[in-house]
Amino acid sequence: MPRGKRAPKRVITPDPVYKSELLTKFINFVMLDGKKSTAQRAVYGALEILAEKKKGDALKTFEAAIEAVRPQVEVRSRRVGGANYQVPMPVSGYRQNTLAFRWIIAATRARKGNSMKEKLSSELLDILEGVGGSIKKKEDVHRMADANKAFAHFARFRR
Repeated sequence: MPRGKRAPKRVITPDPVYKSELLTKFINFVMLDGKKSTAQRAVYGALEILAEKKKGDALKTFEAAIEAVRPQVEVRSRRVGGANYQVPMPVSGYRQNTLAFRWIIAATRARKGNSMKEKLSSELLDILEGVGGSIKKKEDVHRMADANKAFAHFARFRR
């Protein structure tokens, strides 16, 4: 059992350009060493490139890409009778976003390329086409959950 109270969720102000809370959270994930303006430049640049290539609303395209990467199930370790089992469990909405952001940014940073905005835009385009590092990560997580379906009955037990 955790001690104390759960930390309250902070209110996040929507980003100044697209007025989207989801985009603000993504920018905060991209940010390194508190350099928010640098992160904003990279993300907005990537969205501009995305809008040019997809000939549509950049925010809608971004949201579609995030939706494509969100995992539905994941495996969690559960100790039962001296053995650890990988138990498949549904993922909460907040954690779905967190994992999607984490995977997209990791795949973007792992890419070879010039600037962050170019790498991010090409990763988002790959996601929309159903390929790319973050889509592969999501499929791996889903495959792992599927392989461990036999242990799903352990998900119900709580101490």
